[in-house]
Amino acid sequence: MAAPRSRAYCRSVNQTPTRKPTAVDAIAEKYHDESLALSPIMATYLGVPGHDGELDDFSPAGLAEHAELRERTLRELGAAEPEDEVDRVTVSAMTERLGLAQEFHEAGLDAMALNNIASPLQEMRDVLDLMPTGTSEQWSTVAARLRAMPAALDQWFESLEQARGEGRVAARRQVEACIQQTTDHTADDGYFATLVRDARAGDDELSDDVREDLAEAVREAAQAYAKAGERLRADVLPHAPEADGCGREIYPLYSRTFLGASVDLEETYAWGQEELARIGAEMAETAERVKPGASVKEALAALDADPAYQLQGTDALREWMQAKADEAISELAGTHFDVPDPVRTIECMIAPTQTGGIYYTGPSEDFSRPGRMWWSVPKGVTEFGTWRELTTVYHEGVPGHHLQVAQTMYRSELLNSWRRMDAWTSGHGEGWALYAERLMDELGYLDDPGNRMGMLDGQSLRAARVVLDIGFHCGFEAPDEVGGGEWTYDKAWEFLGAHCDMNEGFLRFELDRYLGWPGQAPSYKIGERLWLQLRDEVKQREGNSFDLKAFHRRALDIGGVGLDTLREAVLAPSA
Repeated sequence: MAAPRSRAYCRSVNQTPTRKPTAVDAIAEKYHDESLALSPIMATYLGVPGHDGELDDFSPAGLAEHAELRERTLRELGAAEPEDEVDRVTVSAMTERLGLAQEFHEAGLDAMALNNIASPLQEMRDVLDLMPTGTSEQWSTVAARLRAMPAALDQWFESLEQARGEGRVAARRQVEACIQQTTDHTADDGYFATLVRDARAGDDELSDDVREDLAEAVREAAQAYAKAGERLRADVLPHAPEADGCGREIYPLYSRTFLGASVDLEETYAWGQEELARIGAEMAETAERVKPGASVKEALAALDADPAYQLQGTDALREWMQAKADEAISELAGTHFDVPDPVRTIECMIAPTQTGGIYYTGPSEDFSRPGRMWWSVPKGVTEFGTWRELTTVYHEGVPGHHLQVAQTMYRSELLNSWRRMDAWTSGHGEGWALYAERLMDELGYLDDPGNRMGMLDGQSLRAARVVLDIGFHCGFEAPDEVGGGEWTYDKAWEFLGAHCDMNEGFLRFELDRYLGWPGQAPSYKIGERLWLQLRDEVKQREGNSFDLKAFHRRALDIGGVGLDTLREAVLAPSA
């Protein structure tokens, strides 16, 4: 059952005039509703109620249901007649996204999904962070979803077994990372233990019967995760290949999946190295501003030691994040961006996990759950440097993911539900967020040399992983700085360490992520490149009439479509 469409904000001065829904919109709405019925996890991520006590069917039969829905929808789209430019973009975007997902399924890549960050093992736990827990009834829903975990894990193993029978098994390094995660989550101080310990209904303690029900559900889920670790060790690990790379033949499919565009991989590999050198030169110039005569490494150390950039404790980190996010919204709204009223609220959160990741989750459709910026702080880390992280606030908040995702969610009078909620492409989304960081530098928000160094350090990481990810997985020759020849894990580690100044635990996790999730990490920097190219092309076409705010509004109103579709839509004569 679809969530009711919110009309609470349709009279805002920022709202696009109402557009009459079309036959194409009806196809998109039907697909949206049916796909969420098949994916309770995605429904919760999008804030659509009705399935919060359930989990996806990760079995081969469950994957086949998704494929059948996509195939049926593609046929309907092929027979539909677009009525306007919005329809034409919807047909183009859905055909591209659903068609690629079918290619991915037919290649058996969905059945073998297993890595350290974005596979069913993580998805079914991560979604718990978004579930409301303000009442006893809501905690009972959490308990229901926890009880669904044993069956969902069994279904996932059915798919892994099928994929293994067809010769597709994730690399050994990824299997070992997932085994370690099951150990961490089920430890005495792990996720499941702390979930029961910290559970409250708002400001009140849970009643004894609800807490007992939750504790039993947690025991069942924890036992299932422990069993999953054992099964991974016994049934999957012995068959896992040592080689980390996916290979040149399949990599283009991964790349297109994350970009919504085809790129020349050899040219992009060379560009990544050139971009890395350019950023390195800018870092050297900025180091001179931080500490005259200092090398980049010395300047970074000086910034780490400077009390002006230091925060102590996660409470201080969260408060600082919130203040900076609110400040950006206040100052950018109405100047460089149209920011609808409900989008002007973002919550900054410390995540209950300790992986070291930073991420954004969008608002619910009615904005009762706001967009949120999450910081998963590694165990034992209590000191934070704001010089590194200000650019991250802009990336995750405004003008980055929060503006992009939340304002698209808000455009209910212009876009159908699929365009607003489902159309997410990493190259579009992460590319925009990197573009947002660069824009804030252009607007003067990163003029402080420490804050600018933080932005450049992040850019260096993103450029480095273009090179590392494409080179490693496609088997291209490694750069001379690591000895050339074939990429190896040791060369990848040396390369990453040379171009990113972060702690070893974080970088090890990052490197494993790149090796286990081909094509995703480069989509940030490649996406930014394509966003900048699009802006330059529009600016050149419009000349003196070019308006940056209007460009942002027009481009973001299209939603998170693939980058080829985005370019076609922005450059269309009627745009």
